[in-house]
Parts: sequence; structure tokens; C-alpha cells
Amino acid sequence: MSTRKQLKSLVEARRGVIVPGAFNALSAKVIEDLGYEAIYVTGAGVTNMWFGMPDQGFMGLHEIAEHTARIRDAVSVPLIVDADTGFGNALNVRHTVRVLERAGADCIQLEDQVAPKRCGHFSGKEVISTEEAVSKIKAAVDARQDPDFLIMARTDACATQGFEAAIERAAKFAEAGADILFVEAVTTAEEIRALPTRLGKPQLMNMVIGGRTPIFGAEELGALGYGIVLYANAALQGAVAGMQKALTVLRETRRIDEDPALVTPFAERQRLVGKPEWDALEKRYA
Repeated sequence: MSTRKQLKSLVEARRGVIVPGAFNALSAKVIEDLGYEAIYVTGAGVTNMWFGMPDQGFMGLHEIAEHTARIRDAVSVPLIVDADTGFGNALNVRHTVRVLERAGADCIQLEDQVAPKRCGHFSGKEVISTEEAVSKIKAAVDARQDPDFLIMARTDACATQGFEAAIERAAKFAEAGADILFVEAVTTAEEIRALPTRLGKPQLMNMVIGGRTPIFGAEELGALGYGIVLYANAALQGAVAGMQKALTVLRETRRIDEDPALVTPFAERQRLVGKPEWDALEKRYA
């Protein structure tokens, strides 16, 4: 089964599959190695880790396509790719779909914010008109070459126009052909519980650690009918915490030994990047 068919099956099962975010190829390999069934290529994570900047529209199509291609080469599980606003109007969205489909994405996420976008849990967001947003979803649907390539439509209208307006938008995105719906930054448990009863298409619920949305367990979200439970930057936040911890010890003690509680052992690092396989290939071609 292709990764696109795998992803479609996972989403349609509506069992709350946890999808962590990857910000580079190594983080993607860690996620796959731990047994997760799909990966989200996070725009915020790429922006934070690649540029050292906040998630405020600094990433472009080139950057996310390059990261997608590298991650696709590194792992074999399905990839959902954050395409922000599609990097322009409906015509730009058409180009974005073609580029990311070639890069190895199995699904792209498009949102309805005014460019330059910002993290869904930041203040100061604005959304484009419903009509323009719908036209961009239609362009994305028409642009895909593989019918199994999925389009996820995200709305940020909840923060600016209210919960009911966000549901209305999401329903129109579904009518335009979106395969998965994503209502971002809901703020109450009641809203989380209501969404699967109000919208027919499979949905993603975004669990932002420290964000505006209440944290629910994946089992409960699956029982409610969510297809995907997204933890877009759990790996990033864990990596930063690990770096801070290890480097603080180095600064204070002037040394670091191979302590698995502090750093990944040398041998484990080599396993994760596939050195034994490369060694075998080296012998084969010697």
C-alpha cells in the first residue's frame, strides 16, 4: 500500500492517531523509529530550528519543499506537510501542490490566514474572505496529480470570528473538496467535543503544548471521532530542553560523560542515522 493510501486509511479510521511533527530528517527518523504511523513536517519547527525565528511567515515554499524531500528520503511513513497559506493566491497554491507532491508529501495543510501568517496560537491573526479561501482549496484539489494525495484545510477563524464562523468555513472547505478539516486554536473542552458532531469529514485536533487549546488524551480524542491528534512541536520542545540541559551541565562541570540520562550514547546516534547499513554498502562496493 502506498504511503498516501496508508494515510487515507489512518485518517478515515478516526481513532485519534498521534502524529508528531518533524523539523528535519533526523527528528523524522526518531519519530519513525519509535513506531509512530505518520509524521507532520512542521512549518513552525522548520522556521524555529532552521532560521532561529518565530512562526510568523518567514518560511517559503523552497524551504519546506527541501525539508520534505530530505525527510521523504529518510523515512517510509506517510508525511503531512505544512504549506502555510499556500504561499500566495490560488495560482500559487496550484504551484505549491505540484512542488510538494513531487517532493514526497502525502498530504498538504493549507490555512486561511492573511499573509504573512503566524502561529495559530499567537495573537494578531487575520483571515482572508471565505470566498478566497474556498477558491484556494479548489485550486489545490484540481492541482494534485495523484487522487490519493490529500488536502487538509485549516481555518483560523475561531480566534477572529468565533467558533460558529469557523465551523461554517470548515464546512465550505469540505464542499470545495478538502479531505481533512482542521479548526485551529479552539479554546474550550466543549468546542473540542462539538467539532466531530458538527462536521462530517475527518478532522485533525492540534495539541499545542502551552497553547490556547485544552490538552486532551489521544484516546479520548479518538473516541470523539478525530482522525489525527497533532503534536507538531513536541519533538522540537523536547530537543531544546535536552540541549539546554546537556549544555548547562557542560558549562557548570566543564565535562560531559556518556550518561544516557543526559545525552544519546554515541552508538545509538550512529544506529539512528543508519551507519551499519552504510558500512555494509561500503563493503559491497569496495
